[in-house]
Amino acid sequence: MIVCGRHARVRQRGRHSVTSRSARRRTPPLAVGGAALLLALTACSSSGASGSAPSSSATAPQEVSGTVTVFAAASLKESFTELGRRFEAAHPGTKVTFSFGGSDTLAASLTSGAPADVFAAASQATMRTVTEAGDGRGAPSVFARNQLEIATPPGNPEHITTLGDLTKPGLKVALCARTVPCGAAAQKALTASGLSLTPVTYEQDVKSALTKVELKEVDASVVYRTDVEAAGGRVDGVPFPESAGAINDYPVVELAHAPNSAGARAFIALVRSAEGRRVLAGAGFLNP
Repeated sequence: MIVCGRHARVRQRGRHSVTSRSARRRTPPLAVGGAALLLALTACSSSGASGSAPSSSATAPQEVSGTVTVFAAASLKESFTELGRRFEAAHPGTKVTFSFGGSDTLAASLTSGAPADVFAAASQATMRTVTEAGDGRGAPSVFARNQLEIATPPGNPEHITTLGDLTKPGLKVALCARTVPCGAAAQKALTASGLSLTPVTYEQDVKSALTKVELKEVDASVVYRTDVEAAGGRVDGVPFPESAGAINDYPVVELAHAPNSAGARAFIALVRSAEGRRVLAGAGFLNP
């Protein structure tokens, strides 16, 4: 029997005299003895390695705690608020705080140093404002898509049925500013249709454009389908085929200077999960 380490030395001393007396009667071949020694050394080496500390690459995931600050496009308000509640339930003791607004305004705040963990934009172009400034960590991932729709007061009193109807004389229309993703998409649809439209107001985010319709300050507005659904019976929605050529991708990214990096990664994982997609689909978003 081969014994390793300190105990091997003790037992070798105890057997020395017996081995000496029997050496003349039974001398094993040198090759066999050498092989046995090699096996013994290998066994001792393997035994010592198995007791070593695990490598640093096998570290456990960071525990999620504290506050997670999310900057998100205004059109994500309802779905992200719901995901925030689910996140807090899954990670007791955490808190998700949101800043919703026009994607361009949020991007400008982030590149000016506003502290946040996650940025979810309503267009790839707006996301590039943040990532090209070096304020994103890793590559953004698209988690949803959104399509435009015309919002009118309940009952559609002006009988708007097409995008071209928005150019009728005397019709009051609200659009998002062209620097805002919903405004850029609306302009893209209008240009592709050869239409020219001068709205009575340009709004800084899609919720503000929708509110103008809800308050009946305008006859119509071009917003996202998700915003029409979120408004319930406060507005009617009019789909138009040109919107298929102006669909916006929604990317999300962890921010480079995130105060809560573990929380940022966990929230993004929820957004991109099957559960997150169900919530987004329920709000009217398209799959990426």
